[in-house]
Amino acid sequence: MSRTNLLPKPVTEYDLRLLRIYKAVVENGGFSAAEAELGITRSTISVHMGSLESRMKLKLCVRGRGGFTLTEAGQTVYHACSELFESLNDFSLLVRSLNSELSGELVILCADQLDLAKQKRLANVIRQIHQHAPKLNLVLDGDSIQNIEKSLLKDKAHVGLFPNYKQVDGLEYSGVFSEPMYLCCAKEHPLFEIEDKQIDEQRLATYSAIHPGLDVDQAGRTQLHKLKLEARAYQFDTRKALILSGVYIGYLPLSHVEQEVAQGEIRLICAQSCHYDFTLSMANKKTPREQAKIALIKDAFTHF
Repeated sequence: MSRTNLLPKPVTEYDLRLLRIYKAVVENGGFSAAEAELGITRSTISVHMGSLESRMKLKLCVRGRGGFTLTEAGQTVYHACSELFESLNDFSLLVRSLNSELSGELVILCADQLDLAKQKRLANVIRQIHQHAPKLNLVLDGDSIQNIEKSLLKDKAHVGLFPNYKQVDGLEYSGVFSEPMYLCCAKEHPLFEIEDKQIDEQRLATYSAIHPGLDVDQAGRTQLHKLKLEARAYQFDTRKALILSGVYIGYLPLSHVEQEVAQGEIRLICAQSCHYDFTLSMANKKTPREQAKIALIKDAFTHF
């Protein structure tokens, strides 16, 4: 075998075009389903797929009565071309980040619904970011803590806002919002009419309570150990619904129950002793690709 046959064949622009078509076909589940996304007919897609298989000398997929399926080689090629296009996107982001004026997207992901006070502070942060980098396109969205962590580590998001009771290697955290959590019950609950001085830990432990759905800090764990945890709700709005049912007691920040407390729908139970601090942190990758954007967000939060 000659030396030239051992060298990898360079990827051409035509190869990239065929691989983009192949990726769309796989992700849409077949030729017909990919027509709308690609803007070309099924017969044209078929021709391009034939060209790709010919150039690679591989059978990538099978079409028949059983539907569209990938061969083993086809699966390998799909994963490889997905990584290839991710690398191209990363390269484009890196080049844009070297420009003196920040541009592109700035992605902030939140795991919790924000109350009015947090919304106002975040609005001030966004205003300052816009003043310093008006060409940035802001993406503000919600997701689970686990998905946010993955997005940060893969440089798919710049910062995440979520409780940081369980910290992940590769991420760094700084507290941006903090408020106390209070044990609450609704007016339909037996504890609603009982005075605090008549409520001790033994009595509390007889009533069904709500676990917050994540590993809280030591102070929070101490409070939760007093309760009979028989329900689970992470989001504050769903937790409040469980409390309003009159079946459960649970911890919520005062900002989320102020209106119900004022209207006599919810009361705080032993507020002097049954509380712990809830801190919402800003997390970011320790070694982010776009460091200037992270620095901009951190500076904005520092000022507000």
